[in-house]
Amino acid sequence: MSANIIDGKAISAEIREKIRQQISARTQQGLRTPGLAVILVGRDPASEVYVSNKRKACLQVGIHSKAYDLPHNISQAELLALIAQLNDDPAIDGILVQLPLPPHIDQETVIERIRADKDVDGFHPYNLGRLAVRLPTLRPCTPAGVMSLLLHTGQELRGADALVVGASNHVGRPMMLELLLAGCTVTCCHRFTRDLAKQVANAQILVVAAGKPGLVKGEWIRPGAVVIDVGITRNAEGKLVGDIEFDRACERASWITPVPGGVGPMTVATLLQNTLLATERRVP
Repeated sequence: MSANIIDGKAISAEIREKIRQQISARTQQGLRTPGLAVILVGRDPASEVYVSNKRKACLQVGIHSKAYDLPHNISQAELLALIAQLNDDPAIDGILVQLPLPPHIDQETVIERIRADKDVDGFHPYNLGRLAVRLPTLRPCTPAGVMSLLLHTGQELRGADALVVGASNHVGRPMMLELLLAGCTVTCCHRFTRDLAKQVANAQILVVAAGKPGLVKGEWIRPGAVVIDVGITRNAEGKLVGDIEFDRACERASWITPVPGGVGPMTVATLLQNTLLATERRVP
């Protein structure tokens, strides 16, 4: 078996084009352009790349992106004051604070200060709670992007045995909720799991989001499984790699995402979708 590659770049491009057309239609109707505030604290190289990609994507689809590049030593109070200002700004529909934040700033406090209807990352407890009770609003971007990739395969999700490896608040946990919403029977593995290989071998749908290169061995994969690798790490040779042994996994999976070019582009596409959705739900 040689797995079909799930091309996140191509699927993302289709989604972006639809968003561009929707925003163009809004403009032609005399409605305002969606506005996204992107906050970057400090000069972390990886974060700078991510933020740059998000700003470029906004420009491509017609979203007005307003940049706030703040010094590493900004106080938590100053950052919260800026968020309060943006919460009240009628031209801003979405607020994105690039994570991680410096150690002296409490990440959860910052997330909770963003107004839930402007939380385009989907991290606010209100938005996560809505997903938990099957009434989703603004969904966490990476898990929602993964669902778009899974739907693209055409595989039946209802009743499928799904496994999520990783239980973070921003990927693993909401990923479980998304799969439950789709009708899967969901298991979660984490650092206390005793036999990861056994759990992986049972999974018809496998989503790995642990941030540990090569954690899941290719020979563990159930033949015919749909495999989504969320992890992305730069190894000692400077190559970007995922959490799954890709080459061996390709020999067993029916569908698989590459790293890079799989989940990453979908996270950005979902951010754009959330920004447009936030705009449409507010007063024009």
